[in-house]
Amino acid sequence: MTNYTHWFIRARLKTRQLLLLVALAEEGNIHRAAQVLNMTQPAASKLLKDLEDVLEVSLFDRLPRGMQPTWYGETMIRHARIALASLNQAHDELMALKAGVAGQVNIGAITSPGLVLLPPAVAAVKREHPNLRVSLDIETSPVLLERLEQGKLDLLVARLFAEHDKTNLRYEALTEEPVCALVRPGHPLLGMTGLGLRDLVSAGWIVPPAGSVLRHRFDLMFQEEGLAPPINVIETAALLFITRMLQQSDMVAVLAYDVARYYAAHGIVALLPVEMPCHMDAFGIITRTDRLLSPAAKVMMKALKAESFAAYGKRLED
Repeated sequence: MTNYTHWFIRARLKTRQLLLLVALAEEGNIHRAAQVLNMTQPAASKLLKDLEDVLEVSLFDRLPRGMQPTWYGETMIRHARIALASLNQAHDELMALKAGVAGQVNIGAITSPGLVLLPPAVAAVKREHPNLRVSLDIETSPVLLERLEQGKLDLLVARLFAEHDKTNLRYEALTEEPVCALVRPGHPLLGMTGLGLRDLVSAGWIVPPAGSVLRHRFDLMFQEEGLAPPINVIETAALLFITRMLQQSDMVAVLAYDVARYYAAHGIVALLPVEMPCHMDAFGIITRTDRLLSPAAKVMMKALKAESFAAYGKRLED
């Protein structure tokens, strides 16, 4: 028989202590944190002291204007958030099963696979499991990775960059992401032959925000041709604004090829025949190695891998 000797069992760790850690992190004040949890301040102080005594470390610095987490506190707060999110998911899954729903999976994706890979994968899942609840977030990779760490998402189709902590992450590459230039249908540049970057320097551009990887590579692309990057620019990542702005002007936008192709297929934009070597890094399927996938998440993972060949010519092992 298994001998359960986890420290939190010996320490009689309470769920309210986890809730208190998160409330203190968000409120920065023991009085307000106690109010949020509907407990007295002395009771909250005792819960925190009991936990610090067990761990033999100080979790918060007591300051004149509140409380600030120590490095130990930051660690416990991060894991408290994960534990509470997991408990919430367990409750949601149980309620869904009781209601006759086959569970829930929470997916995150960047825009390009959100248009190309996710629709057929989700459709395949819903055909086989119509009662499985699917929740999808379309966001940037850093935002998605933070939500994955917090336990709010089960799996991602996103990028990993050098600055990301990969300790507890599993990454299966799918494809690199080429980019292209696009304009409104009927744009004067569409009639030009032998179009090059030199012809586009003076154009008005809609570009990604400063500080983004694609913006850096966009500017570098012109500099490598001995050209100054365009100065007549609008900075945004909002697709609805970009497509509407293109329809109402002679501006040029830079977008991921799969996203641009989607809008071009609907006659909203046209792709410029010019080479854009500022491609984005590869993206892939990302999961946590320190957490087990729920049955619903396993179903979605299987569908993503099955559809990845049709989308990108990439076969992934189950």
